[in-house]
Amino acid sequence: MKIFARAPFFAAICSAVTLLAVTAQDARAEDQRLIGSGASFPFPIYSTWFKQFSKATPGVIVDYQAKGSGAGIQDFINHTVDFAGSDAAMTDAEIAKVEDGVVLIPITAGEIVIAYNLPGNPTGLKLPRDVYPEIFLGKITRWNDPKIAAANPNLKLPDLPITVVRRSDSSGTNFVFTKHLSAISPEFAKQVGFGTTVEWPHSDKIVGAPKNDGVTATIKQTPGALGYIEYGYAKLTKTNTALLQNKAGKYVEPGAKSGAAALASAKLGPDLRGWVEDPDGADAYPIASFTWLLFYKDQDDKKAATLRKLVDYCATKGQAIADQMGYIPLPANVVEKVKAAAAEIK
Repeated sequence: MKIFARAPFFAAICSAVTLLAVTAQDARAEDQRLIGSGASFPFPIYSTWFKQFSKATPGVIVDYQAKGSGAGIQDFINHTVDFAGSDAAMTDAEIAKVEDGVVLIPITAGEIVIAYNLPGNPTGLKLPRDVYPEIFLGKITRWNDPKIAAANPNLKLPDLPITVVRRSDSSGTNFVFTKHLSAISPEFAKQVGFGTTVEWPHSDKIVGAPKNDGVTATIKQTPGALGYIEYGYAKLTKTNTALLQNKAGKYVEPGAKSGAAALASAKLGPDLRGWVEDPDGADAYPIASFTWLLFYKDQDDKKAATLRKLVDYCATKGQAIADQMGYIPLPANVVEKVKAAAAEIK
């Protein structure tokens, strides 16, 4: 009899649990989910920022898929995302395809490093500015090449083939890196040029890998490999990076100070696009760039308001973690320009 007496109680509990589950499901359904895709260059810091912003903003979830700048721009043009990321910003022709208008926001900056994997894990490798373009042209093919050895008298370089790892996808990292190589090497400019995709020299020792994490993993897994990645990935995975000779003739390692020195000569136009292909300054690291978030100028009011808050969070509180994650904090004058541009997201 007691069992039957308890039946209504159990039924009430089950009804309450069901009601709570439905309520929770309804609450989840009401969450504002912002979808983004694009550049893998800033993905480590984006993933942290977006997670922190979602946590600090009840009812908002930000999802970002790192699939490369080219794919992100295409998603943005196709209106399959709410925003996108690109290390190459957007071209005039791409912007013209977006009827709702485009707001370009340089939200962080970073350095592109040449990472390497050598037996014995030697550090402090120096690469002259007339040498590393020749490596990526397939002209210098072994680690003990006299030109590399001359710059590294204290390193025992192996008689080992250099496996060059390059991006296989349409990539803003590709754009920035090849733009720099083209600026310092007329031969590279003529043979390869620059862009989000380029035609690399044909060689069985030049291999492709997708995204920054794919290039990083390939370098780590391949003795004798060398490739270009965003500094944050190298820092995160403890991958060795070369000191590169800058325009002033100094060998400089990547970091917040040398990155900021590089960007000091960058000039952003009214649309906040701008690059520095070969920076001046004795302390400047030679390959640094802003990276952009792309937003629709005209869109849903509620979504626009949340996106403006997201930009403000990244441009202010978010900058505090940039250095520790291998990125360059935005200069104060750029932060002010970013805030003004964000107001155009309506």
